[in-house]
Amino acid sequence: MSKYSIRDITDNAIIAALYAVLTISLGEFAYREIQFRVAEMLLLLCFFRKKYIFGVTIGCLVANFFSTDLGLPDIIFGTAATLVSALLIAYSKRIYVAWVFPILINAPVVGLELHLILGLPFWLSAGTVALGEAAVMLVGLGVFLLLRRKPTFLKLIRAEQNIPYNR
Repeated sequence: MSKYSIRDITDNAIIAALYAVLTISLGEFAYREIQFRVAEMLLLLCFFRKKYIFGVTIGCLVANFFSTDLGLPDIIFGTAATLVSALLIAYSKRIYVAWVFPILINAPVVGLELHLILGLPFWLSAGTVALGEAAVMLVGLGVFLLLRRKPTFLKLIRAEQNIPYNR
């Protein structure tokens, strides 16, 4: 990747802060077996600009420090799952495929954390995480499908890839 400008660093700091605040403010809804991490929608920013991988990953890292039940494993493995999801989204060419990656990655990773740490059934935990993630990512997909039609939005996020042709 190319060098990071002050603007890149600032944008990533804003994304990280948004992710952390959105997640922490939802409390248990963002950390337990039925998760609605609204901030996961921000992963789709990586579809338009790879440099945002750092912002969403750092935001997840900060948010996972507030995971009272899952602790260090969530800080490490939950953040790693977000990083892998962000990378897959960033290198995807179709948003209709990209939105699925966080579901496929987070469900088994977080499901396993919930199983090993809290003793919850693995498949049930993975399933409920997948359902919550799917709900959030479907809303995110809808939002980004609408926003990507707006040249103002694409300019605001400084989109460098996957820009629609009908601008």
